[in-house]
Amino acid sequence: VQLQASGGGLVQAGGPLRLSCAASGRSLSRYNVGWFRQAPGKEREFVAAVRWSGSRAYYADSVKGRFTLSRDNAKNTVYLQMNSLKPEDTAVYYCNADLKFWGPRGLTTYRDWGQGTLVTVSS
Repeated sequence: VQLQASGGGLVQAGGPLRLSCAASGRSLSRYNVGWFRQAPGKEREFVAAVRWSGSRAYYADSVKGRFTLSRDNAKNTVYLQMNSLKPEDTAVYYCNADLKFWGPRGLTTYRDWGQGTLVTVSS
């Protein structure tokens, strides 16, 4: 499945932003989706993941309570709602998907990362 992450931009600290991960080519409804990010000069890290059923979402400790995953199968899209953003959330955000649930292990599993979408949080 081909994915396109979008919705990034410049936001002030404390503000919200919603990222979208839109699929094309096939339905995303049976795919487990993960979000990852890479800050300047740092390694890519896991942010959040949701199972294909939407029954459970997993979050990195650094974003727990601030970020929320949701999926709209009718729109073939998974969203990452980011609230109370902090300057340390500044990064390029990537989404990826697989029929198998990887969660944080997606960091070493996924090979194609696409272009991602840049989120910049100003202090």
